[in-house]
Amino acid sequence: MGPGRLSQLLLLRCRRAAAAAAVVAARCRPLSARPLSAAAVRLRAPHRPPGRGEPPRAGGGGRWKEVAGAGGDEEDEEEEEDEDEADLEELLGPSPLALGPGAQRVAVVHPAVKWGPKKPPLTTAELQIAEAVALIDTLQNWTVLEKIIIPTKNPDKKFIFGKGNFQALTEKIKKLPHVTAVFLNVERISSLTKKELEDAWGVKVFDRYTVVLHIFRCNARTKEAKLQIALAEIPLLRSNLKNDVSRLDQQRGGSRYIMGSGETFMETQNRILKEKELKIRNALEKLRRKRSLLRTQRRKREFPIISVMGYTNCGKTTLIKALTGESGLQPRDQLFATLDITAHAGYLPSHMAVIYVDTIGFLTDLPHNLVESFSATLEEVAYSDLIVHVRDITHPETILQKATVLSVLKNLNLPSHLLDSMVEVHNKVDLIERYKPTEENALAISALHGHGLEELKEEIEKKILTATGKKILTVNINLEGPQLSWLYKEATVQEVEVMPEDGTARVKVIIGNSAFGRYRNLFPNSKIFMP
Repeated sequence: MGPGRLSQLLLLRCRRAAAAAAVVAARCRPLSARPLSAAAVRLRAPHRPPGRGEPPRAGGGGRWKEVAGAGGDEEDEEEEEDEDEADLEELLGPSPLALGPGAQRVAVVHPAVKWGPKKPPLTTAELQIAEAVALIDTLQNWTVLEKIIIPTKNPDKKFIFGKGNFQALTEKIKKLPHVTAVFLNVERISSLTKKELEDAWGVKVFDRYTVVLHIFRCNARTKEAKLQIALAEIPLLRSNLKNDVSRLDQQRGGSRYIMGSGETFMETQNRILKEKELKIRNALEKLRRKRSLLRTQRRKREFPIISVMGYTNCGKTTLIKALTGESGLQPRDQLFATLDITAHAGYLPSHMAVIYVDTIGFLTDLPHNLVESFSATLEEVAYSDLIVHVRDITHPETILQKATVLSVLKNLNLPSHLLDSMVEVHNKVDLIERYKPTEENALAISALHGHGLEELKEEIEKKILTATGKKILTVNINLEGPQLSWLYKEATVQEVEVMPEDGTARVKVIIGNSAFGRYRNLFPNSKIFMP
């Protein structure tokens, strides 16, 4: 649906709204305060490792069982939940900005700044256009027919290029009869510039914001991801409609009020978009509160949380699958395959249970509004005990990718200890002969083939013990008492040395501070040996 068609539909909607204000008020009611039924974070049961140590209890169906709250009248809750679902269906309806499932034959055009402050460091025009091509290749039925690099002094000006280069580019595009769209590899172009370029070239024009947003839209699976995409669309809707209204006003000779409502069309459309944005933010806030409850439950169980982060398609999901042994994880070799926070339980060498959190990948020049829309998802990282930064060490822009990830992490205002203790992992070393990391403390691994994973687990365990304050100690217990059963349930039992002559045992455990305090209160006569 084009912007002009969207404006006509909004105009009709506004007229109906003015004639039936009560109906509009009903449609614009705020979402109820009840949490959504769909969990924002999914926890899956880990494979139990060989040896001692009882894994945390899991719920049915192989998933971790986490209950965010219960109680109250079930019928009332069901009615409120139905209302929530109806409101969400309205918010998550077909997007007027959706590009549709049709095929596109694309010419990728990259404005290359070769000098001055706008020239990007740590990369080249060839590498930048290669990433642009990779974005297009991510989309089903989209094909790159032509790659064009055109020099420019200032990519921020209206037509991106100078007059001569723009004319040459226009002639070249018009000689490509099979091309249906141009992907202009800049962060964002105004709707007015977009229209003028489309008029000049005779095909659709997409910027980086539009393409990345479309990839997100295609890969979104959960309601939270879809809501975040809908929120990221609001600035585009405002921009498109502003220009549509300007054209309508020129055709009519000035702004008109809507059926005596006292509002111009511009004011009405802005109000509608503002109300929609408020609804989306309210819905995301409810999901954020639910995720907070789930996080609190994991904290009470003292599961260390490890956020696995990195540039898109660096191998985060493949690494988590290798660390947890979770067969249900299906990594995909494409950009932005993961948009939702997912949590997966695994074990460290000491049999300590931990939770690995898979996060959205990063991208150079990821549009600001997209980052802001997904900030609720990224805030989960701030509550981690450790960050593992995964790098595709085979990528020609691996240094730039590292700088991009670190820049985003710093902008999240994470606690300094998280940034200082971060573990850097150089992935895909199986593709480089005799690779050795040049960065200090970086670990070389192949998540696909399992190379270096044991060293990585040991490093994670060392950092987790420091970050969480967990203790490794040995206790003397009476085998006839409940101590051993209690330790298996509340701590990580590493070794049990039975002394049959007096019916006791020496037990080596990893135990958290609160569990250790409870143990001392319950069993004050137990002998404890600190290393």
